[in-house]
Formats: sequence, structure tokens, C-alpha cells
Amino acid sequence: MLSRTADHLFWMARYTERAENTARMLDANYQLALLPQSDEYAALGWRAMLSISELADIYAAAHPSMTSRDVIAFMSSDAGNLSSIINCLRAARENARAVRGSITTELWETLNTTWLDAQRMLADGVLERDPCEFFEWVKFRSHLSRGVQLGTMVRDEAFYFMRLGTFLERADNTARILDVKYEMLEQRGGASAQPLAQSLDYYHWAAVLRSVSGFEVYRKVYRDVIMPERVANLLILFDNWPRSLAASLDEVRQIIGHVRNARSASAEAMAVQLHANVRAARIGEILRGGLHLWLTEFLVRVNELGSCISRDFLVPLAPEPEPVPEAEPQLAETRPIAPSASQTQAQSQSQSQSQSQSQSQSQSPSQPHVA
Repeated sequence: MLSRTADHLFWMARYTERAENTARMLDANYQLALLPQSDEYAALGWRAMLSISELADIYAAAHPSMTSRDVIAFMSSDAGNLSSIINCLRAARENARAVRGSITTELWETLNTTWLDAQRMLADGVLERDPCEFFEWVKFRSHLSRGVQLGTMVRDEAFYFMRLGTFLERADNTARILDVKYEMLEQRGGASAQPLAQSLDYYHWAAVLRSVSGFEVYRKVYRDVIMPERVANLLILFDNWPRSLAASLDEVRQIIGHVRNARSASAEAMAVQLHANVRAARIGEILRGGLHLWLTEFLVRVNELGSCISRDFLVPLAPEPEPVPEAEPQLAETRPIAPSASQTQAQSQSQSQSQSQSQSQSQSPSQPHVA
């Protein structure tokens, strides 16, 4: 398979999964905002979500205040936000159109209809009328697209690259959803200095579980009151549940084994090592070392794995420009030692745009790209 074809399939699936997980984060925060609480604490949830997604500065530049209505619109329908739901659905549709011959008619029609219906729903004012209706619809359409993939696609390289994009994005976003909640506890004060179990908050953690379709799973596994350390254990280590980090990385590891090539040894080794590290972890050790720190390091490593996959299988990501020698002393004071894990969500969309644009310029004048 051509690397540009694999690239489009990979990012088509990632954008679809990202739209779903953005809807999940928004739905969870919207439900939490309805609970009895101070306005300051309600704003913490929205601020934490923007911070984890590395979108706080972009939002602040266009919005003077932190309100649920503005954040929902920014994350759902704002054309200037590359990670908004509508932009993700458009990018998924454009990537699918670029490889129309590699996917089934049913899958193309599902993605195309999703994009068209999303525009209609937003124009009809669904976000002002009932945001939860739109979030549930986005989740349903994402489920539908995956079901169509499983029900109509041949298990060939095209299928595997779509699945690879899905599970890599899911690992990133499940960690991000859990980190959003923990950052709320940190910003409220004292969460980083005490065990996570002491920050027990039934309704908030129940909303987090529902945001990842894990509420019933938790009841089935633990049959007990919701406790934060058990929520973290379910989302991170429970490998029999398809939305956990362990299960997502296991899928990534297996899929890379299916599509391995002569230069993919580094990506395969990285996926195996990351999966082994998560499987070997214990929730008590994670919490004692700091959940936020562990999740931040995990997101950095997932981002590195995504870059390695792009280098070994897909259209390589453009290298970062070398710093000007005279500016190095100044940059060393402000540049972080390691890239922030929360930058991955906004960066990956712009990287895919650059990939598609370079393809359209150098490979095929008619090749569609994500604008």
C-alpha cells in the first residue's frame, strides 16, 4: 500500500475517534456543570479541559470569559479551532474522499452523511437548544462508522491502518479525559498533596465513567461504591475493556505486527515496550507517584509512538526547524525539557493538514486535502 493512502486512512480514523472523544469530554463537563457547585468550581472544569487540550490560549484570545456556552461552541463548531468537532468530522470526510477507492461505499456514505448532517444540526441551533443531543449524536455516528468498517471492510492493510489510527487516538483521549478530572482536583487545591482516594466525589467520578461508557462496566467489575482509585484502575489497567489504555495499546501492538515492514522495527519495539510498561504498572504505585505526572508522561510517549508510526509507515511528519544559534541561550530558559503531552491533540491535526497539503502539491494536483 502507498504510504499516502495509509496516511489518509490512518488520519480518517483518528479524526473520527477524536470527534467522538471531544464530544465525550464536553458531555462530561456539561453534566458536571449542572451539579450544585460554585461558579468558580464549575469554571475549573472548562478551564482544565482547554488546558489539557492545549487550547486555553487560543480560546482566551477570542473569548473574554469562561462560560459553558462559549467553550461548548468553541470545541464543537468553531472553524478557527482545528480540534473542534466540526473540523474533525470535515477532516475525516476529506481524508476518506482522498482514498475513496480503498474504502467501501457504505463507509464513505456514513462519513459523508455525518459531515453533512453535522452542518445541518449546528445551523439549526442544536448547541443552544440541547448540547447533549449533539454530543450523543456524534458518539453514535462514530460507533456507526466503526461498525461499518468491521462489517464491510476486508481485513487487509487498509483495514488495519484505520484500526491503528482509532486505537492510538483512543489511548491518547482516554488518558486526557482522566487527566481533565484530576486537574480539576489539583486546581481546586490540595489534590496533588494527598492520595487520590481522599478526593472522593461520587457524582463527578460517575460523570467521568459515563463519559467513557464505563459506568455499567464499573458496576459489573467492582459491584461497589465508586472510588477514584478504582476509576483510574479501570481506565488505565483493565485490559478486558476496549476503552482502557492497556486494551488500546494491546490493539496498537498487534496491528503494527500485522502491517510491519522492513523499516518498522522501531515503531513495533516502541509499541511493545509501552504496552508492557502499562501492563506492569500497579494503580497504587501510579497514585503514589502522582496520577497527573504518570498521565503526562504517558501522553508524551503516545505522541512519540504516533510520530514513529508516521515515520515508518505514513507520510513523514515535517521535522522541526533548527533553532538559530544566537537564540539558543534565550530559548533554553523558556523551552520545556520535553514537549507537553497536552499539545498532541492540536498538533496532530495541523500535522495531518501539512501532510495532505504536501501530497496535493507534489503527488497529485487533484489530491484533496484538509484545509
